[in-house]
Amino acid sequence: MSTSPAPASVPALTRIRIGSAPDSWGVWFPEDPQQVPWERFLDEVAEAGYPWIELGPYGYLPTDPARLTNETARRGLQVSAGTVFTGLHRGSEVWDETWKHVSDIAELTRAMGAEHLVVIPSFWRDDKTGEVLEDRTLTPAQWRSLTTQTERLGREVRERYGLKIVVHPHADTHIDSEENVNRFLDATDPSLVSLCLDTGHYAYCGGDSVKLIETYGERIGYLHLKQVDPRILADVVADGVPFGPAVGRGVMCEPPTGVPALEPVLAAAQRLDVELFAIVEQDMYPCPPDKPLPIARRTRRFLRSCGA
Repeated sequence: MSTSPAPASVPALTRIRIGSAPDSWGVWFPEDPQQVPWERFLDEVAEAGYPWIELGPYGYLPTDPARLTNETARRGLQVSAGTVFTGLHRGSEVWDETWKHVSDIAELTRAMGAEHLVVIPSFWRDDKTGEVLEDRTLTPAQWRSLTTQTERLGREVRERYGLKIVVHPHADTHIDSEENVNRFLDATDPSLVSLCLDTGHYAYCGGDSVKLIETYGERIGYLHLKQVDPRILADVVADGVPFGPAVGRGVMCEPPTGVPALEPVLAAAQRLDVELFAIVEQDMYPCPPDKPLPIARRTRRFLRSCGA
């Protein structure tokens, strides 16, 4: 949580805990020559004034809890969540493979003192090549598999690791638009499944974050703060560009230059009267190594001006 006082005219967002993530440093993969070394990410995210981080892609940061604890603690950082990727609409036959992926990440997440596991659905088209991998519309049977298997994941993660899953609506996945997000929430048990509302992805897919918070407030368990450039988004949609190349075009932009406006989103989240992480994620893969830090500093100053 920020220790810097907000301007007198701006109410302090006392229940919002601000952080950032490897994503904001152009990190999408455990190893990639285009990404900054993990030591540099940790140094710079602390320098920019963020006390909380996510683990990012498993294997980017050290996976030994003792080493990672030492590396984060000496920089004044704490971990808010781990991230897993799933394809649970494919049914129970993918459960064992999914759990193998989830268990290692959940173990590290718990060891780092975090309480959340961000769950990202699988893409229906390849985010690099644009190859269509499967139909973008789920059948009723696939929807049942998605919701029941996600509930199972929430139950298993809670019982075995004491973590809460927060499902992340994401561009080019089956949980994307307002219609699909609402359908998913209405079909899942609130005690097992909460939402990671990514403001950028939701706007990318045509959704209104403030409306979602006000309608499904009890389901909002976590926030990713992100904005899209509406002009680039219009071209991306018109051209049918996959998410990865869209990021390369700069569709995710530096706050406060895009949409949605983050001030009303944060105010709506504060009104929920629950503790919420709000993790900055500006998708920038790939990006020059010197680009992220100045943006991170400016974004942190902007969020302080909003009371966060």
